[in-house]
Amino acid sequence: MRRCTDMAPERFAREHWAQHPLLTRAEDTGNSFTDLLDLPAVDELLSRRGLRTPFLRIAKDGAVVDPKRFTTSGGAGAEIADQVSSDAVLRLFADGSTVVLQGLHRLWPPLIEFADQLAADLGHPTQVNAYITPPSSQGFSPHYDVHDVFVLQVAGEKHWTIHEPVLPDPLRTQPWNDRAAEVAAAAGRAPVIDAVLRPGDALYLPRGFLHSAKALGEISAHLTVGIQSVTRWAAAESALDLVRTLAAEDRALRGSLPLGLDLSRPDSVRDDVAAVIAGLQEWLGRVDPTEVADRLRERTWAQVRPEPVAPLAQASAAAALGPGSVLRLRRRLRCSLRNDADGRVTLVGGRRTHSFPGEVRAALTALLDAGELKVGDLPGLDPEDRLTLARRLVTESVATVPDAELPAAGVSR
Repeated sequence: MRRCTDMAPERFAREHWAQHPLLTRAEDTGNSFTDLLDLPAVDELLSRRGLRTPFLRIAKDGAVVDPKRFTTSGGAGAEIADQVSSDAVLRLFADGSTVVLQGLHRLWPPLIEFADQLAADLGHPTQVNAYITPPSSQGFSPHYDVHDVFVLQVAGEKHWTIHEPVLPDPLRTQPWNDRAAEVAAAAGRAPVIDAVLRPGDALYLPRGFLHSAKALGEISAHLTVGIQSVTRWAAAESALDLVRTLAAEDRALRGSLPLGLDLSRPDSVRDDVAAVIAGLQEWLGRVDPTEVADRLRERTWAQVRPEPVAPLAQASAAAALGPGSVLRLRRRLRCSLRNDADGRVTLVGGRRTHSFPGEVRAALTALLDAGELKVGDLPGLDPEDRLTLARRLVTESVATVPDAELPAAGVSR
C-alpha cells in the first residue's frame, strides 16, 4: 500500500478511502512501477505466453473489439481457437486500439506478489489489469467502476479527467451503462481532477467516480489495481442468506397460498404477503451478528488468493519431513480454528475447511500463533503424530516448507 500513496495508512483511511480521489506524484515518492510491468513484459505476454481470452480485451473509440478479430488457433498441438494472435494485436494496436491485459494478478509473477500483499494490507480482495494505449488514443469513454482502483502509471503519459459520481458507492449490480445518459451529462461538467499522469504517478479513485483517459504523444501503459471492497451490502446479503436458511424451517412460511390464486389482483394475497413479511422480520430479529460476520468472512476469503505453492517441490518436501524440518504457515492464507460438537477441530483456511482430531488443536494453535515452527516443536503430540500432521498440512497447502527444492535430476528418494 505504501507504493500506491504517500500517506500514512491511517490518514489515507480517514481522508480518502471510499470518499475522495487522491493523486500522488512520483517526485514526492520516488515511485517507479516498472518492476511490476514494463513494455517489454507486455510484448512477452502478448507474443510468447499462450495468452487466451478473456485475459485480453481490445477496445477502440469506447467500444470493445470482437475477440474473433485477434484470436486464432495456436497451430499443431495447440489448436484451441481463442488464443491471442500477436500479429492481429499488432495490426489493431497500430490502428489506434487499446490493449487490455486482464487478470494479471494470476498471470505475471511480480503482480501476483504485489496484488496479494496489497489485499493483505487493505483487508479487501484485489485484481490487476493493464491498459496499453497507442499515442494520442482513448480506449474507453467516460464511465465509472463498481470497485475502488489504484491507477499506477508505468510508461508514457496519459491525461485523466475525473468527475463526481452520478451514483455514489455503486454495487456490482449497478454498472455505469445502466446510467449511460447520466454519465454522459456529468462528464460535461467541471472535473474534480484534470491531470496528466507520468511514470511513477499513482491515482486512487473510489468506486463511482467517473473517469476517462487519453494517451499523449507516445505509448502509454498503466496498471489498474481493482479493489473489490467488502461492503455493508455484502453483510446485508449474508444476513438475508442466513434468514433464508433459517426461515425454511418455518412451516408457516412454507405453506401454500389459497386455492384459486389470482395474482392479477395483488390485493387478494395482501394479507398472506403481510404475514410472510412479518415472519421474515421475526426471523431477522433472531439472527446472530457473529454468524452473519462468519458468512461474510467465507464470501470474502473465497475471493482472496494466498501465496502460490510449488506442487512438485512441496510434495517432495512433505515426503522428506523430519523433526528438524521447518513448517511455515502459507503466507496470506486467512486462517481460524473452531471446536466442533463431536470433539474434533476445524481449521478454516481461505476458501477451504479441514477437519482434524481434537488432540491436534494445541499444535495448530501454536503454528497459527507463531507462523513458523519446526515439526519437532509442534506441542501435544508424539513424534509420529507430529509427522502425520505436518505432512497433511503441507499436502493440503495450509503450510509450506521454506525453500523446498526438487531432488536433483536422476536422484530418487
